[in-house]
Amino acid sequence: MRKIILDKFNEALEQTDVDKRYDSIEETQILLESGLDSLGFAILVALLEEELDFDPFQEMEDAIYPSTFGEFVAIYEKRNA
Repeated sequence: MRKIILDKFNEALEQTDVDKRYDSIEETQILLESGLDSLGFAILVALLEEELDFDPFQEMEDAIYPSTFGEFVAIYEKRNA
């Protein structure tokens, strides 16, 4: 799951014209400092929904806003478990 998310993360960066690419990314990487802005985050979630056929954020009763890459991945892994 983490590999898929990282691949789509890089694709979202490309689509928002951010000149950055991650070969690997730390669990503690702050999303707001990763190069993705709110548009990039929305693109990332849309790309993942297309790839995985679900959006865990739409399924949540209470909104959760991950602040790190690790928290973001955990949301997808929890839903997919």
